Amino acid sequence: MSTAVLINLRSRRGSKSLERTVRRFLPEARLGLTRTLEEAQRFLRDLSAGPGADLVVSGGGDGTAIGLLNEMRRQGTPLPTIGLVPLGTGNGWARVTGSPSFPRAMERLASHGARPLPTKRFSLVEVEGTLSPWAGTGWDAEVVADYQRVMHALPKKYAEWFGGFPGYMMSLFGLTIPRMMVMKQAHVRLVNTGAPALWIDPAGRAVPVPNGGNGAVLYEGPVSVCGASTTTEVGLGLRAFPFAHDVPGRMGVRIYAAPTLEGTRNIRKIWRGVHPLPKDHHWLLDACRMEFDRPVNFEIGGDVVGKRTTVDFTLARETVDVLDWTRIAA
Repeated sequence: MSTAVLINLRSRRGSKSLERTVRRFLPEARLGLTRTLEEAQRFLRDLSAGPGADLVVSGGGDGTAIGLLNEMRRQGTPLPTIGLVPLGTGNGWARVTGSPSFPRAMERLASHGARPLPTKRFSLVEVEGTLSPWAGTGWDAEVVADYQRVMHALPKKYAEWFGGFPGYMMSLFGLTIPRMMVMKQAHVRLVNTGAPALWIDPAGRAVPVPNGGNGAVLYEGPVSVCGASTTTEVGLGLRAFPFAHDVPGRMGVRIYAAPTLEGTRNIRKIWRGVHPLPKDHHWLLDACRMEFDRPVNFEIGGDVVGKRTTVDFTLARETVDVLDWTRIAA
């Protein structure tokens, strides 16, 4: 089995010291230590120009893996098996695959040897020409924007202390929630633009939506959180799309409409993916459009990309096999 390892040195836990770990356990692996998009692109071009790799390990956050997939797509390279190792902040996609720490991941791969890799196949959301496991807007996009502002404003040593979950909570309760409490809720219109819609009923079953075909308005009203995903978690253990894996060929689409105070009271249930909740709506779709009554912060895979008033989500043609760490001996 040929392996390549890409480490994003700008990710929260990325460092050159990880090179020693790779060389210790996987001395034959092709290693890329990158700080910029251009360096990552060059590494992937060199990889595709040679014999390629059966497994590409993405060492970084969700954004690193998303960037890797989209660059391979741009270069016309068939998507290999991806191994996700959490070196970023949220690491939602890596958590879903049971990824261990970086040293343990390298050790497990070395112990696994040349045996076939256990994988899980993931569909992907395509939005604005970008492949991602999820995208959306609302509190999560707002808190990511606040978190980034806080981390950029702090001196480096304090940013290291507060990075990850502490900084996220500080941003959520110190900035995002107080601001959202005094802001009027945005309104969204959800239009099905694909196959007949499925809705998640109170018992958690996927059932057809009456008259829910292409062009049907599935929801129109206030929104606090909404988006589409092909994976259950979006980072830090937040199970924002608990039904995303339930029906093959569909992405989970969610609109949570409760105002901020009510949502804050239910935050533990929201975090665990409890269903049903009041004013919470889940669908399984293959294409849809969200139309907002004002510009809202929008994120793709944990990175805020600006404000939007209309967003089209589509289930991508591509799928990706992701290493299932739970089936590699610890």
